[in-house]
Amino acid sequence: MIAKLGMPKWGLSMTEGRVLDWLVEEGAEVSPGDELCEVETEKITGAVEAAASGVLRRRIGNVGDVIPVGGLLGVIADAAESDADIDAFVAEFEATFVPGEDEDEGAQPEVVGGIRYLKQGDAGEPVVLIHGFGGDLNNWLFALPALADQHTVYALDLPGHGGSSKDVGDGTGLAEAVIGFLDAVELERPHLIGHSLGALVAAQVASQGRAASLTLVAPAGFGQPVNDDYLDGFISAESRRELKPVLQLLFADESLVTRSLVDDVLKYKRIDGVTEALTTLRGAAFVDAPEVDVPVLTIWGAEDRIIPPGSDAEIVEGAGHSPHMEAAGEVNRLIDRFLTAAV
Repeated sequence: MIAKLGMPKWGLSMTEGRVLDWLVEEGAEVSPGDELCEVETEKITGAVEAAASGVLRRRIGNVGDVIPVGGLLGVIADAAESDADIDAFVAEFEATFVPGEDEDEGAQPEVVGGIRYLKQGDAGEPVVLIHGFGGDLNNWLFALPALADQHTVYALDLPGHGGSSKDVGDGTGLAEAVIGFLDAVELERPHLIGHSLGALVAAQVASQGRAASLTLVAPAGFGQPVNDDYLDGFISAESRRELKPVLQLLFADESLVTRSLVDDVLKYKRIDGVTEALTTLRGAAFVDAPEVDVPVLTIWGAEDRIIPPGSDAEIVEGAGHSPHMEAAGEVNRLIDRFLTAAV
């Protein structure tokens, strides 16, 4: 067995990544889920995990190399495979690889009823991803490809966010908007995964009988106070200098807040109607979550500075308010085990 360790595609706009560091030496035994190297994109830094068991026989990408999506980072193989076979695998790949050829051009956002969404995968139980306050569907860039292996996954932009309508009414109708989306795409009871405010919205949807299970990532509305300085700072920030320290509150590792990430959020905040929508939601959407009667998984970053970790949760060490981005591998595995048991 010879398997490729390739440059992943995280998010719609990613075309390449730069190798920051190797975490495993050549010759090491590896298993699926092991973090092998760190890669930096314009948007964020993440770890590339092994998808196969074996030995890391070759590290192709050197630290500092920029490699296109789908390009060869390394080779995992059985110890019995000869060096000549590994050389032949690498040579054939390099001779035939065309950057961009393997990308799914059909996986592009659509809009229904004023809600922008991205659909990936076409098998298994449906899953709907709901981002938090000020976010958008791109916040799930690490979760989408992992979940889409076993599920049909929908990541949406809540009203007032991303590419969705900026009309949020009185700010109390986010759950109704999500239910309208479920009706439009003919999903009766999908598995719901929500982050922060999105977790509260997911719980509201589940309380109306429209969820098979509920995964809550750093949820608002479950008895823990929300950092008012973050909410107010996010709404009021008008420059890179003002916004960057606010966004850094989302992560334990503040270096994850890149210039590109800050610029993207500023671009969104300058869209007509966004400030008004966020102000309305800030005053009306953060309420107590209802009780639900479905299986529930709660995940929290140990170093969350937006909403302190509550009880009865899976605690992810070394992560802040966005563990699904900062410790994606661990969070994805927790979700996979939960969904497998919930089906």
